[in-house]
Amino acid sequence: MRLLIDAIMMQIAQFEVKANRFSVFKETYLKEYENIKFSQPYSQASYYLSLMLYDQSWPSNENLEALSALNADHLSKFIPNLLSRTLLECFVAGNIEAKEAEKIITDIEEILFKTPNSVFKPLFPSQYLPVRVAMLESSLKFLYRMKGMNLKDENSAIVQYIQIHQDDPLLNVQLQLFSLIASQPAFNQLRSVEQLGYRTSLSSRSDAGVRGLEVIIQSTVKDPDNLDARIDAFFASFERTIYELDDKEYKRNVKALIDSKLEKFKNLWEESGYEWAEIINGTYKFDRFESEVEVLRELKKEEFIDFFNQYIKVNAPKRKTLSVQVFGNKHLTEYERVCGESDTPQTYRIEDIFRFRRSRPLFGSRRGGPCQIAVQS
Repeated sequence: MRLLIDAIMMQIAQFEVKANRFSVFKETYLKEYENIKFSQPYSQASYYLSLMLYDQSWPSNENLEALSALNADHLSKFIPNLLSRTLLECFVAGNIEAKEAEKIITDIEEILFKTPNSVFKPLFPSQYLPVRVAMLESSLKFLYRMKGMNLKDENSAIVQYIQIHQDDPLLNVQLQLFSLIASQPAFNQLRSVEQLGYRTSLSSRSDAGVRGLEVIIQSTVKDPDNLDARIDAFFASFERTIYELDDKEYKRNVKALIDSKLEKFKNLWEESGYEWAEIINGTYKFDRFESEVEVLRELKKEEFIDFFNQYIKVNAPKRKTLSVQVFGNKHLTEYERVCGESDTPQTYRIEDIFRFRRSRPLFGSRRGGPCQIAVQS
């Protein structure tokens, strides 16, 4: 493995652009960007949601325009500038001793930063650009409507996102517990009973450590504005289920969540993905599952109900919502109608994604900059 790592690092350190290979990769990425418009409407809604949340993100049409004008000579001239300030993050996992892992990192640093005529230089702390996420506003519903990119697709879709908090053990487990309890009833009501769409889900999500809940529906039956109303109706009707949750049922769900957290990783790939996510998010809570289990064992049903009342219940004081609605060609008449209507109270219509993003405060980044984490065996 050491020989392979050294060989890869030397290739990176001495990388040269080959015009024929550049053309192949450019054509591949051009097709990927061009094909985004043919993606499923629910994927388009999720994509635009991420575009509004992440401070450092760029739309596919801008990437496509920039890539179209790029040639091999441009890349060759850019590489020295790109590598002149470099942040190196490493993660070593598997059957390896701590000292050997440290030696691997040292060797990588030697190749990249200390090879004669190397263009690699460490990134200045002031140049570090952490990933930050837009903070939504309590008791306000943000709404973004758009026509589907594929004008021939009849499907419409909605993603209703409820932003909860930035990484916190107590709120983490309360959100996960609600998602566990509500996911199947949401599917049954919205998919099976109301038959709104074949693709229906309720789940928790994390964006750079900012946690939230999202409901996704893709449908030809109802337009996205109607779907949005049905999601709110589900949350309103689900209040009774939460309030009438008996102790036995509550403990059963808590135990199920604890069991899932204590389940061993299936393979090294799965375990490495979990640990690498902690590094990428800058949280470094490698004992996250164990610590969250301890919080779950102490969590009272009354605390969980209070969490629902504060963050998820319709019109809850700390509820922060962003709905992204994609209208397929079967619902274009409804799109024109809702775009011409006045907004309801406590609703803010987003007209310009990037103006909206610039106007929002940002969650602080858990990744303060370059650092060194002690290796654990």
